[in-house]
Amino acid sequence: VGVCKQEMFQKKNAVLVDGIILNGPIMDSKAGEKFVEEACKIIMEEVVQKADDVTEKVCEWQAPEKLKQILDLEMRDTGECHQKILQLCRDVIKYSVKTNHPRFFNQLYAGIDYYSLVARFITEALNPSVYTYEVSPVFLLVEEAVIKKMIEFIGWEEGDGIFNPGGSVSNMYAMNLARYKFCPEIKEKGLSGLPRLVLFASEECHYSMKKAASFLGIGTENVYFIKTDERGKMIPEELEKQVQRARKEGSTPFLVCATAGTTVLGAFDPLDKIADICEKHGLWLHVDASWGGSALISRKHHRLLHGIHRADSVAWNPHKMLLAGIQCCALLVKDNSGLLKKCYSAEAAYLFQQDKFYDVSYDTGDKSIQCSRRPDAFKFWLMWKALGTTGLEERVNRALALARYLVEEIKKREGFQLLLEPEYANVCFWYIPPSLRKMEEGPEFWQKLHQVAPIIKERMMKKGSMMLGYQPHRGKVNFFRQVVISPQVSREDMDFLLDEIQLLAKDL
Repeated sequence: VGVCKQEMFQKKNAVLVDGIILNGPIMDSKAGEKFVEEACKIIMEEVVQKADDVTEKVCEWQAPEKLKQILDLEMRDTGECHQKILQLCRDVIKYSVKTNHPRFFNQLYAGIDYYSLVARFITEALNPSVYTYEVSPVFLLVEEAVIKKMIEFIGWEEGDGIFNPGGSVSNMYAMNLARYKFCPEIKEKGLSGLPRLVLFASEECHYSMKKAASFLGIGTENVYFIKTDERGKMIPEELEKQVQRARKEGSTPFLVCATAGTTVLGAFDPLDKIADICEKHGLWLHVDASWGGSALISRKHHRLLHGIHRADSVAWNPHKMLLAGIQCCALLVKDNSGLLKKCYSAEAAYLFQQDKFYDVSYDTGDKSIQCSRRPDAFKFWLMWKALGTTGLEERVNRALALARYLVEEIKKREGFQLLLEPEYANVCFWYIPPSLRKMEEGPEFWQKLHQVAPIIKERMMKKGSMMLGYQPHRGKVNFFRQVVISPQVSREDMDFLLDEIQLLAKDL
């Protein structure tokens, strides 16, 4: 090796530093290009082309210890050959959950959008970071255009916004922004001089509200959870009582978080009435519409979010109902005076120079708590350009129509029992197996029914036929929560879901 290196040094006038030849690249570009080409072929064959094939398994279930052995997770001193790496790629795909499968109903996201997927391929290949116009000109303009359009659907005349990694982060942004608006000096002076701040959210709100309160130093005890009605909606009269209670206790209310589309029941809080209370008491109104925000696209269903235009901030995740691809989440803010930037800017001189040769107002990265930030808006933009608003609207309308179909089928079938009539795409129901159907609905009945859903879930996972979520909820024993999202889902898949549950539970 030493002889070869010496010959190379002599022949090519190589520059040698610390025994390392610095001339030319060390990557084999041709081999790399060939690997990318072959890996992309695997992705096309094993993921994209099988996305709507119901004969494929949703998952190839393996226990953790067995899967560790199959994948050979050990990283070694020397690299492995391309053929072995390609086989690893195949294995990763094989043993991963196919969230683009028509019978994946497990989460609040599903399916595959081909335009969004191509957008992700482009951004992964370009590897941009969205903070300054000079390094990310196209994607900054795209984000600006998408935010402007989303603001229109909320019903604001103007506004601001930022894409960030997840609805949980959007809620944290909003909480911090509301606190900053209430007390701007906190940015420099910190928490020590503040009164006891409290915020309000429904019992059905996303758990990220507690996490945000903890992370921001507000404290989980200072989140007042407001009672909900039988449908999971916040009761405005209870909110009014809790605001008055907090004031009597000497606390300082500053924020109300309403939910448009709760995680389990799909409930929409009465935004107009909540906004009245917020105006009366001078409170910031944030609407967590991470799940339900996409109903704004539908002329038929946007009424679910009636009053959202009165919110000060809104979280909306296009990666859910609209299939923009994880992650695609926006925090939208009614204030257009630069509040986001005032709250979050650190004015890094090496990045946000004010004497650049272009309009530095396009350097929007200082509105974010991140430095490096993915161009997530591009996925939504390319999909929107391809489908148009009417195409996106059709996705929402079809999903809710399929949910309605499933509800009517559940009502017809023996052994299936709805928890409540849904108003969105969440269909919650019990399956009561034959052995329990004549039992009186007492403690023993509910105890036995509580065990049914986990057994059915285990069987469907190991069979790979579908994935469906279950949970207990506010005193109710385990029930299934079916969520319709993907445009690849059909009426036949709804029928299959009910048939498969009956089949998997026939001996229970």
